[in-house]
Amino acid sequence: MDKEITIYDIAKGVGVSPTTVSRALNDHPAVNTKTKKLIFDKAAQLGYRSNMFASNLRRQRTNTIGVIVPILNSNFQSSVMAGMEKVANEAGYNLIISQSMGTAQKEIANAKTMFNSRVDGLLVSLAHDTENIDHFEPFFKKGIPVLFYDRVAEHKQSTSIVIDNVQAAYKATTHLIEQGCRRIVHISGNLKINVYANRLKGYRYALIDHNLPFDESLVITNDLTEEAGVKAAELMLQMDPRPDGVFVANDFCAVNCMKALKQAGVAVPDDIALVGFNNDPITRVVEPDLTTINYPGYEMGEVGVRSLINYLDALSDISITNTVTLHSDLIVRGSSLRNTKV
Repeated sequence: MDKEITIYDIAKGVGVSPTTVSRALNDHPAVNTKTKKLIFDKAAQLGYRSNMFASNLRRQRTNTIGVIVPILNSNFQSSVMAGMEKVANEAGYNLIISQSMGTAQKEIANAKTMFNSRVDGLLVSLAHDTENIDHFEPFFKKGIPVLFYDRVAEHKQSTSIVIDNVQAAYKATTHLIEQGCRRIVHISGNLKINVYANRLKGYRYALIDHNLPFDESLVITNDLTEEAGVKAAELMLQMDPRPDGVFVANDFCAVNCMKALKQAGVAVPDDIALVGFNNDPITRVVEPDLTTINYPGYEMGEVGVRSLINYLDALSDISITNTVTLHSDLIVRGSSLRNTKV
């Protein structure tokens, strides 16, 4: 194998000192333009590769940001990653992305790997069963910024980036009530996760404010998968009296629930009106189109990386801003709009 070209090889080829080569490659003003050109040309001719790792270690920076996500094959997380990549690339940072596969055990292993990889900062959306965040303590102790997004945990040395899930769920449930629904099912994910716990709160608050009783039997908790949507539909078909509205904590489950209801002869929205959550592309390829909450994933990714870089550049203090709340909207479509409004 050919040996790695060093600044000493370039110095010998040009007839200058290694120090001059180092300064030229770092665009130091002490080296004149003509000499810089000679050095750059010789470096290109010899196939020199700068040792960014060693250079960054000297600066105590690796210019990498770690990201831990529950799972990548969701439209929301893909949108978040796209927003993160845009800002990171523009700022000269690389992302190291890992999946926890929704388990705390894998998340703990990922966090250790990120720490040992010397990432400059970490962005995390917590796993389904994460009970505590002790595995991020090495980052906090070292002063390495950790930002949580979407599925978050509270810590005095971190910032959380979220939407107001309580308000969003309140809007969704209120919309169903305004369409005449009086017996509304809520299909939720794991209530230990902040996003689902807060969506349940919003659902309850909307019922209370409109003088409707909260009935625990109308709350279905599952893993929000395709199969879960079908099973939820089967449960609703067995209810007596049958519900007339459904608020689902994600679109994928909502769409599959709606398909199962329609296959059973239920008219949507006239018999049962549905609202989902996230505004995934799937909401616009079903019949009728699904009413949903727009969850700004791309913006969340942009804000996450931008905030992290601001902390790294000492432009802001992570201990000051504990929560960044992004705006979300209810997008009304055919799945919830009834012929007769009340």
